[in-house]
Amino acid sequence: MKPLYLASGSPRRRELLTQIGVPFTVTSAPIDETPLPAESAVAYVERLAKAKAEAGLAQLDGPAVVLGADTAVVLDGRILGKPENREDALAMLADLANREHQVLTAVALSDGQCSLSVCVTSNVRFRAITAEEATRYWASGEPADKAGGYAIQGLGAVFVTGLQGSYSAVVGLPLSETAELLAQFGIACWQVPALSPEVTKQQ
Repeated sequence: MKPLYLASGSPRRRELLTQIGVPFTVTSAPIDETPLPAESAVAYVERLAKAKAEAGLAQLDGPAVVLGADTAVVLDGRILGKPENREDALAMLADLANREHQVLTAVALSDGQCSLSVCVTSNVRFRAITAEEATRYWASGEPADKAGGYAIQGLGAVFVTGLQGSYSAVVGLPLSETAELLAQFGIACWQVPALSPEVTKQQ
């Protein structure tokens, strides 16, 4: 079985892979994440996930399977990235409040000979958010590095009134679909040593 590498700096994706008992090593995958002109949200996350997997593979010597993933929060067809500053974050929360939006997560795996990918869309509904709540939430520090300016697995959970789709995909990695992709590369879930792994970082 080829070793698995995670081409992501996201601690949430590390936690999710660990949750299903898959051993892995983190590797770097620096890529340009700028959307292309007229690029749809689905095409965007799929392109980035594949690019991260390929970039991670390029850093390695020897047989390996690399997993890349990307998540986008989408409102009315507009991709909401990480907020640039406080005002941007508050504006995002105001736009998301009392509305339903989509969270798209693409996962791509590559071993240099075979490449497979999947994109999962989930619908998330927010309740109304007061200006005071949005300000306090920004002050917590949580929204600063999150797509869409919130974390469903963190303090931002209080805003969520409904979810259709995959909770783990909204966090950053659709576990059911990821497990199916991993199986096609001969990588099994529930590997006992991985249930409390020592995750190392590839230099």
